[in-house]
Amino acid sequence: MKSTNKDTLQNLIYDIPEEIQIRSRMSVLIANKIESLMREAGYSKKQFAEKLGRRPSEVTKWLSGEHNFTIATLSMLSAFFGKPIITVP
Repeated sequence: MKSTNKDTLQNLIYDIPEEIQIRSRMSVLIANKIESLMREAGYSKKQFAEKLGRRPSEVTKWLSGEHNFTIATLSMLSAFFGKPIITVP
């Protein structure tokens, strides 16, 4: 039986540890939330970076979905937007 690209991809994903899969999903969700709040406020990446006193390259990294956020950064962003970036039940 011939293996398809879809089968190969599914096997690769299956081999990724669950912890890594969860971390990747959470990182993308956080990045999407920040980008959504940024757009809602009408900020470009450059404007947002200036408001926070950060470099635009740092904001780009945040929005990449690969940044490992600290609680301090998430708290700062939540305070800035006046809305939570993440919620913990």
